[in-house]
Amino acid sequence: MPANQGERARRRLSTEERREQLLSVGARLFSESPYDDVWIEQVAEIAGVSRGLLYHYFPNKRDFFAAVVERESARMLRMTAAVPGVPVRGQLTAGLDTYLGYVQAHAHGFRAFHRADAAGDQAVRRVYQRALAAQEQQILAALAADPEFGPVVEGAPEVRLAVRGWLAFTTAVCLEWLRDDALTREQVRDLCARALLGVLA
Repeated sequence: MPANQGERARRRLSTEERREQLLSVGARLFSESPYDDVWIEQVAEIAGVSRGLLYHYFPNKRDFFAAVVERESARMLRMTAAVPGVPVRGQLTAGLDTYLGYVQAHAHGFRAFHRADAAGDQAVRRVYQRALAAQEQQILAALAADPEFGPVVEGAPEVRLAVRGWLAFTTAVCLEWLRDDALTREQVRDLCARALLGVLA
């Protein structure tokens, strides 16, 4: 592409469109490669912008990664959102299938997210905690609205703790599954589904 044509293409994007473009490139790169193997220069080159412009949007690589994770976490919440009126038991398998498919397709990003949280990186840790709280709230809301599980959730503070524990369990299972794929996705899905139903029994 000629330089002047590239300049025109860059000018056509609004601030929000450019930010979204950069995050999309980051999501792809972090899903394909470990965190340490992704370079800001690479992101800028693929997006067709200068490194300086990328730093205008994101002060450093950690902030960029945190923004990518936040975007992807919001996307996952939308993908696994409960369908009103459909029983939780009927949605659990489909929701886990979606989640595990995402984990499998974005293995590097999933690992990097949890490694960064464990390492105590504050920017990513804040994103992680917000994402976890949103997942927890989404599950609790679906349970509360369900005819079978609603009475169990109501007035039972231990259910929140159980759901939080189940999310930690599911994360640990997924990380182990990515290390050693001895189980199929269906087996991991069924294991996680049984675990949630078990803590609610």
